[in-house]
Amino acid sequence: MSSNNDNVFSRQVSGTHSLLPLIQMRGVTRAFTTAEEDFYALRGITVDVYPNEFLGIIGKSGAGKSTLLNMITGIDHITSGEVLVYNNGAVTSVHKLSEDRLALWRGQTLGVVYQSFQLLPMLTLIENITLPMDLCGLYQKKESRERAFELLRLVELEEHAAKLPKFISGGQQQRVAIARALANDPPILVADEPTGSLDSVTSDHIFGVFERLKEHGKTIIMVTHDKGLSPRFTRTLILQDGEIVSSAPLLPPGGTL
Repeated sequence: MSSNNDNVFSRQVSGTHSLLPLIQMRGVTRAFTTAEEDFYALRGITVDVYPNEFLGIIGKSGAGKSTLLNMITGIDHITSGEVLVYNNGAVTSVHKLSEDRLALWRGQTLGVVYQSFQLLPMLTLIENITLPMDLCGLYQKKESRERAFELLRLVELEEHAAKLPKFISGGQQQRVAIARALANDPPILVADEPTGSLDSVTSDHIFGVFERLKEHGKTIIMVTHDKGLSPRFTRTLILQDGEIVSSAPLLPPGGTL
């Protein structure tokens, strides 16, 4: 990542994780009621996520990976347990927020990247990126547009700023989706199978973007079914039937991520 793009980030780190967690999940359970019985997508998940981690959550389809992300973002309702997020000296209990406060908090604290990109087809690339800034009101209109160009430059797509999503490739759309997730400079990025629909070369490029973002201080949580990606994460959790069955050890204090 070029130093010319450093000004789009407000947080720089030394490359070591803090002793204090950024996210705490405590006994998180998500049950769905069916005609026959309750189905548990998550069964008492307890885990800490630390600043500047690139955490991989690995598991087969149906393991509960996306549900776990939805508990962190507050997109889905929790059955029991608690999700705490520490940011700017404050602690937020995600599932105790009202819907309006949750939407505002999410827009300022989290960037979300989906497998299906979810770009708005009627908006240009730059308009897709300015939209979350306009909704949160953190930037003036001129500021948000300038920042959107900087983010497109970050993912090497500034020359396509005026195009609609349908006129660029899938890999390019995913890079725009990452730029959009960075719009409000959130400390946390969550990515749900962001390379799942891409070819191996494009997937490697997208993964490299995330690795460089980690170097610039972002905390990234990515879910994937691909165990082969394990060595590229700073830590991995293996999820099976809604439970963590394996967790790579967190490096000791002062250890380099």
